[in-house]
Amino acid sequence: MASPTTSSTKESTTFSLSSLSLKLTTAADILPHLSPLQSSTSITSISLNGNTLGPAAASTLAPLLSAQKSLTAINLADIFTGRLLSEIPPALDSLLTALTSCPKLERVDLSDNAFGLNTVEPLVKFLRAHVPLRELVLNNNGLGPKAGVLVAEALTELGARKREAREKGERGVPELEMVLCGRNRLESGSAKAWAGMYRAHGSGMKRVRMVQNGIRPEGIVVLLREGLRECKGLEVLDLQDNTFTVPGARALAEVIGGWKGLKELGVGDCLLKSRGALKAMEALAQGGNEGLEVLRLQYAEMDGKGLKKLVDAVESGVLPKLRRVEINGNRFAEDEEGVLRLTEILDTRKDELSEEERGGEEDWGIDELDDMEEDESDEDEEDVEDLGEREEDEGVKVEKVEREKEAEKVLKDADQEEASTVQKQDKDVDELADALGKKL
Repeated sequence: MASPTTSSTKESTTFSLSSLSLKLTTAADILPHLSPLQSSTSITSISLNGNTLGPAAASTLAPLLSAQKSLTAINLADIFTGRLLSEIPPALDSLLTALTSCPKLERVDLSDNAFGLNTVEPLVKFLRAHVPLRELVLNNNGLGPKAGVLVAEALTELGARKREAREKGERGVPELEMVLCGRNRLESGSAKAWAGMYRAHGSGMKRVRMVQNGIRPEGIVVLLREGLRECKGLEVLDLQDNTFTVPGARALAEVIGGWKGLKELGVGDCLLKSRGALKAMEALAQGGNEGLEVLRLQYAEMDGKGLKKLVDAVESGVLPKLRRVEINGNRFAEDEEGVLRLTEILDTRKDELSEEERGGEEDWGIDELDDMEEDESDEDEEDVEDLGEREEDEGVKVEKVEREKEAEKVLKDADQEEASTVQKQDKDVDELADALGKKL
């Protein structure tokens, strides 16, 4: 039988069943593994990830979790593999209800569990109520836009409860500083709810990762303009593998200067397009992001103009801490002058630091440029995007106008056709009447 591990330091005590692949269905299944939790109420970190828990096992574990008043972090990733859909809500409810009794629990990881509309309710109940929450990790939960809206709204309500707690004089109420919610198919349909959530938490939000969520340009625009721009304390923003195009890149350019403490920006695989990438680089060149250290721009369709603007910005000194730039898969040659200049600058910065200060080699320089695209002109495409931008400024969408015009034309043609038919019918009737009159 696999045994739990415990480790202690002066500051923390950890209980772990991590990745033991235990199938814990009944109370009898889980009890042999719980002696460290039964003998101590001062556990600070618990890892249950990589096992599978049924409702009975979860309800057996629950009172031992609620007794851990020093608990600060729990890993509940991948704990329902192989479970029936009907088993997940009661098991999850037992665990999360117990955790609301842990006053110091700040970090919760629930990744790799299926939380669609049928199973998300216990999570929503916990998120809206657990005021101590500081860091939330929800990666690969299959939320979809509808469940994603429910999660975002719960976190918005959490923001209100945090404010109420502070107003009542509670001390040490933490901000919600980190939300990792990637690979969840949030799509553009949930963007407004997520924007509202980020707006509700404002400057307290420091790290946001929402990679690979199928968010289209209209959703990116809402997320950035209506939500993330209010997160003035943002340090990490990772939106990789969503779709920006020029409207999304333009929104990024508008708001990026407000993140004075930004250290990492990830917009790789976001299809910024050459013009959109140029707008974003121009925004960085204006200053305001002096703390930026890592810039992820792979597969953005950036061309040599965007690269040159970035290199010029680095050389001018407005990005003095930049140390890592990822630009593979863009529209310029790997031996482009800008690539060589940027490599030289980053290498010089690294050499100026001691080995202790540098960190790992992967933290520095440019990524391997082994998949560069040809610099093909997309002038026509950009003309259309420019038109779209002007219409966005005027509050008018061409597609909508064209549809309305087409609808009007269809109706007009139909009216004309009907009138013509009526006139023809009237004429036919008159002619028939005349003919009958003559016969009579």
